[in-house]
Amino acid sequence: MKYQRICVIGGSGFIGGYLGERLAEAGVEITFATRNYEQHKDKLIVLPKTELVEVDVHDQASLNALLHGHDAVVSMVGILHGSRQAFERAHVALPEKIIQACRHNGIRRLIHISALGADPNGPSHYQQTKGIAEQRIEASGLDWTILRPSVVFGRGDSFLTLFAHLARTLPVLPLAGADTRFQPVWADDVARAMVACLANDATVHHKIELSGPKVYALRQLVRYVATLSGRQPLILGVPAGLAMLQAGLMELLPGQPLMSRDNVRSLSVDNVGTGPFPHELLGFSPTALEAIAPLYLGKAEPNKVRSHFRTGAGR
Repeated sequence: MKYQRICVIGGSGFIGGYLGERLAEAGVEITFATRNYEQHKDKLIVLPKTELVEVDVHDQASLNALLHGHDAVVSMVGILHGSRQAFERAHVALPEKIIQACRHNGIRRLIHISALGADPNGPSHYQQTKGIAEQRIEASGLDWTILRPSVVFGRGDSFLTLFAHLARTLPVLPLAGADTRFQPVWADDVARAMVACLANDATVHHKIELSGPKVYALRQLVRYVATLSGRQPLILGVPAGLAMLQAGLMELLPGQPLMSRDNVRSLSVDNVGTGPFPHELLGFSPTALEAIAPLYLGKAEPNKVRSHFRTGAGR
């Protein structure tokens, strides 16, 4: 590995754990930035050569100090809910500050996680701000690589796991964007792609789509996940207008909404790759969803099996 000290911004989330394990296997030193050290320490500081730093990455001076001494940066901050201002802050303003901090510290290499469907003219704030960030990074003058994953699945995800929970809870699932197509990619494959890009300078100045081997309509994904959970709820496609009304009501509830109006807008376009997975460039092929999802969603998941046996034995 050419780069030996890597700072990961946004890595305390779902995909960060997968990336940490892959970077640790490569033997590099890793710094994870976090807003809450106590919340994430158990997951990340157990990795070798890993430091977890509590920092406000939106403060330019703090970000400059954080990146000091590193030779590469992974930018992977993303949000799914919020106002236009919140999307701009996370997806545009922060990458701009990361670019400035890289320049301040003489760091050339930047891996940025965007999203399949990112487009300044897309239908949602999420897609628009992700697309604007790509433009800023392409104009940065750095040695950038932009990765554009489809929806990401894996243990700890908020996508398939959510639908599994709903399928176990509700007899009927009203589904916005039921016919929208997705090409889900495993979180570990996204992590492998990041490490492969750090190890291969041929990926510099490339935008790389990351998608799984199969395309599904959303209703197919939900039906599959429900089957893994041992349930068969009735799945009802919801028209766009009604979905917007439903999402607007959800936004009024406390906490993060299950579905926002911006999510509904994102569902108006398919989320599939424009070409095959770049296995020659990255050195591997993507893993099928059916090989992974049963391990953390299905009745065959090892911990669930052991729990079942313990319950049966009265333990």
